[in-house]
Amino acid sequence: MTAVPGAIFRRIKWWAKPALFSGRSRAASAGGTADAEEDMILRWFLSRTVRRAINLCAHVRKTVNSQRDVLSEPALENIAAAIAAVQAVIAPNADKKLVKDRLTELEKAAHKWLQPYPHASLRENVEVVLVAAAIALAIHTFFLKPFKIPSGSMQPTLYGITSENLLDEPEARIPAGLARFIDFLWRGTSYLHAVAETDGVLEAFEPPKTILPFVKRQRIKVGGQWYVVWSSVDHLLERAGVERRHFYRTGDDIIKLKVTNGDHLFVDRLTYNFRRPKRGEIIVFETKGILSPITRLPAMDQDQFYIKRLVAMGGERVRSGNDRHVIINGQRLDPATPRFENAYSFDPKPPPRENQYSGHLNEAVAARYGKSGIAPLFPDEKAEVAVRPNHYMVMGDNTVNSSDSRTWGDFSRTNVIGKYGFVYWPFSTRFGWTAR
Repeated sequence: MTAVPGAIFRRIKWWAKPALFSGRSRAASAGGTADAEEDMILRWFLSRTVRRAINLCAHVRKTVNSQRDVLSEPALENIAAAIAAVQAVIAPNADKKLVKDRLTELEKAAHKWLQPYPHASLRENVEVVLVAAAIALAIHTFFLKPFKIPSGSMQPTLYGITSENLLDEPEARIPAGLARFIDFLWRGTSYLHAVAETDGVLEAFEPPKTILPFVKRQRIKVGGQWYVVWSSVDHLLERAGVERRHFYRTGDDIIKLKVTNGDHLFVDRLTYNFRRPKRGEIIVFETKGILSPITRLPAMDQDQFYIKRLVAMGGERVRSGNDRHVIINGQRLDPATPRFENAYSFDPKPPPRENQYSGHLNEAVAARYGKSGIAPLFPDEKAEVAVRPNHYMVMGDNTVNSSDSRTWGDFSRTNVIGKYGFVYWPFSTRFGWTAR
């Protein structure tokens, strides 16, 4: 369409509703035939000029209806005549030049008689933003929810934020400029670096302050000077090996930490609308209402989302064997159990290790390896827990470092919001649908 002075028209979409044949349909009902109308529909699909003509007629008609109470009789008559003139030439084998000429006349009539939209460009931009927001909200609510792995409880299947202290690696170089940006963009890796500008000891540090979600600001004081460190990790000073009263010389590294972001994934919110979760699937659930079975107090923050592997469902009886295998209704889960191929692929001879598949520990086995307190509901392999109806029990793959149903029991299936979909960032070996 040509430029429109006065911004009478907003942009007309080619996919405008098929009811844009309404004017033509009325003509057909007054004496036309069904065949003629079908031919018009076919021409609408095959001819861009015809689509433009029909869309413009429909748009002008809509604008006239909205302004009818302020338009004069001559204005209504002239616009109606211009619309009729366009419709008269939209026929099989019509001359495209003639159609375009009639469209130009219709635009002129509209410019002359119709009142322009106030702030048309602003209205259109607002409309685009609102439509985009509505689409994004619909996708977020019904299809895919972005989710960031909050901890290491599902490692090595899915990773939370990890860090590597480079203070003991004097040869380690921190990339700069474009290389550093690409490292973050591709691998999700960032670097925290603070260098002493004066001699002195670590005199003080302030508690971290959350400035934005996942962005924390922390200040430390060395040799009378404050240093500000921005990060996304918890327990920064502990991860970085910073110790109070440690003496630093000018040029020494105070903090030299490599941080790798946790997996960012989409949660599939659609599948469970059509079926129930299956054992072994990785599910995401709300923590609201999950209480300790011992104290009946909230077992964790009540406004969080957790991600774990579904182990047991309502009505089942659960035990945790000394061989690090879960037993459901007397049936031992093993690598042949669907979706547990990796979780139970461990070698039983070495002790369980963090961030490796090591089965699932009960409290007795955990205590044997110095990991007491992780499975109070399963003190030994004889302890049996019954899952309540319409409830689920979950466990993390990183069994030696996972707070899960071994501690706080089962939870209502209504807490489940979806299942693991796919990792979209960073671009690691876990990218895509590889997690099992």
